[in-house]
Amino acid sequence: MSLPLEAVRRLLPLLPRSTESALSLHQAIRSRKGEAPVTDAVRRVATVAERSVEGFRVVTLTPKRPSGAHLIYTHGGCYTFPLRGLHWGLLARIVAAARVSVDVPLYGLAPEHTATDAYRLLDAVYDAATAEHPRVFLGGDSAGGGLALGQAQRYRDTGRPLPRGLVLIAPWLDVTLPPAQIAEVAALDPLLAPDGLREAGRLWAGDLDVRDPLVSPLHGDLGGLPPTLVVQGDHDLLHPDAVELARRMHAAGSPVELRVTRGGFHVFPAVGALPESRLAVRRIAAALRG
Repeated sequence: MSLPLEAVRRLLPLLPRSTESALSLHQAIRSRKGEAPVTDAVRRVATVAERSVEGFRVVTLTPKRPSGAHLIYTHGGCYTFPLRGLHWGLLARIVAAARVSVDVPLYGLAPEHTATDAYRLLDAVYDAATAEHPRVFLGGDSAGGGLALGQAQRYRDTGRPLPRGLVLIAPWLDVTLPPAQIAEVAALDPLLAPDGLREAGRLWAGDLDVRDPLVSPLHGDLGGLPPTLVVQGDHDLLHPDAVELARRMHAAGSPVELRVTRGGFHVFPAVGALPESRLAVRRIAAALRG
């Protein structure tokens, strides 16, 4: 663990946690703002275009020298909070390192929208991307990582072409967060708390069961999936599910690489100044080039 990572990790408990309880989550939802605007860091490495798909904004980033690979990236925020500046910073570094074009679907958030709404949008974005690009990847962080895995399972089952690969950054894979599985790591996580997250998962499920693979893809069939890179920290409430995902994918015969960073907090690659973050982006870029 680097000194910068340790320093950031010690400061994080000073931040308020919107997921501390169901009440704090709803309070945070009531005061949330819109998506962060595209940053200058993104505009330095890519041209930016927007379109509307199924009534939602989709932002497309195209690098100056594209490699031919295309990434559909779904952002995190426990399905209730919009894309933030840190997401744009992470995407800028991925675009620069991999020369990959990126679609960023700004899907509707809970409680106004649910998983069912999101997949309607994501299906349309994916169908357009596979018609245009020879190599399409799916990726995302936290809740967005769960959506990326859920999409891959859905496209396998509906006969669509499979994505070339998956890049999952601290993915949220089971919104039920079974207490026995997370008890030990919950005391280590400075950012996430289970009670508020479970409430967010309940809101996101809508009429679906919270264990439905569209909501909790860890409960779905993990066979027949494309190569998957999982980037995870071990001081993250979602670490146990990442380990379980790798175990189940391996058992099902799906190629998977799990990279765990000691002392890594939730979605640590978004903090670009950390040596561990730079290494994670290099690994992500290698996966997107491969």
